[in-house]
Order: sequence, then structure tokens, then C-alpha cells
Amino acid sequence: MPGFDGRIVLITGASRGIGAAVAERFAAEGAHIIAVARDDKGLTTLDERIRAVSGCAATLVPLDITNGEAVDRLGGTIAERYGHLDVLVGNAALLGDLSPLSHIEPRAWDRVLEVDLSANWRLIRATDALLRAANAGRAIFVTSGVASRPRAYWGAYAVAKAGLEALVRVYAAEVAKSKVRVNALDPGKVRTAMRAKAMPGEDPETLLTPDAITDAFLALAGPDCEHNGDVVKAQ
Repeated sequence: MPGFDGRIVLITGASRGIGAAVAERFAAEGAHIIAVARDDKGLTTLDERIRAVSGCAATLVPLDITNGEAVDRLGGTIAERYGHLDVLVGNAALLGDLSPLSHIEPRAWDRVLEVDLSANWRLIRATDALLRAANAGRAIFVTSGVASRPRAYWGAYAVAKAGLEALVRVYAAEVAKSKVRVNALDPGKVRTAMRAKAMPGEDPETLLTPDAITDAFLALAGPDCEHNGDVVKAQ
């Protein structure tokens, strides 16, 4: 597994679940973490965990990623402070209501697509030059199996994740001649709050914990990663 000493890693949805586990793992490997989430308390808890494994503080950014102007400002701040970004992990997501398409309220539909799709485009817009300025810029976006295997009642989430995978492929094609590599990662069945909401009758003890899939993120973030425009399964 490649080392990440001194590399700058931006992670959205970092206050809990997969995002927090990935942030902690990158920190343990020597990376500096820029942790983005709406939950101030969750970010503070994450910082304590990161300090425990790395001895260093994370950069905490309490931010709603659907606030495009704030995302743009974050990109500018990273440019001023570091001049580049080594790894972008687009993890923040919203499940939304699981209901028939004809029953979904327009505002609820729009919110899921804002968080799961449009916000990731805005992140690309804000960080593209920073990723290109790195020695081996890497962008990883968390997808779901429902993007390619749609289920009834998962409408907004499935559509948003399918759009995200298309976004990944388009961006990967655009950076193909550069040192940047862009991929989607399907974590599979993982013990998270979102999974519990989607599958309330499922025994969580049968699922992998978020920390069990962090190797997949490190592999896609490594300088020797050859994937570009792929959907990679973590399990």
C-alpha cells in the first residue's frame, strides 16, 4: 500500500460512517485531512480520532456542499494554502425518501440530486486545477450498486448515482492525458446509518464496518493507480 505522508486529502461527508473511516485511515497513513461536513459535533469527534492516530489535527470545514459559492471559496482557500490537492473523496450523500416516483415531492427530489450529483460537479469545478497541480491527483466518488441495478422506490437516489457515474466517466475522459485519475467506488453493503434507514430489517452484524473497506480508497488514491473512469467495487 502506498504511503501518503504529507499528501492533502479532501473528504466530504466526513463526520461519520464511511467518510469518517476513510478520513481516519488516510490520516493514519500520514495524509493531512480536509474534512467537510455539515455536522460540527461530528467533525470535532473526527478530529479527536485523527489526532489519536496521527498526532496531527485535521482541517475542519463545516459546510453544506450544496452551497456552491462556499465550495468555490474552499477551493480558493486550498489553492492559497497548499497550491494543490492530492486526493478528492466525494462521499457526502443523501438517500432521500424511498417511495414511488410519482409520490416524491419535487423539493425532496431536487435535494437528493443537489447533494448526490450537482454538488460533486461543483467540487470538480472548484478543485480541477488543484488536482492537476498535484504530482498524481486522484478523485474518488462514492457510488452505489443501484446506479447500475435500479430498484423500485429508490428513484431519486438511483438516478443521482447513475448520473454521478456518468459524471465520473466524462471527467475521467477530460483528464485522460494528464496525471489525474478519476474513479467511482461502490462500497457494497456497509454498516452505516444510511444503510440502516434503507434496510431497517437487516442485521447490521452481517455487514462490514466502514473501516473494513478503506483499503479500496487507498488503492484508488495511490500514485500507481491505473484505473480511470471505472466503477470499482470495494467488496
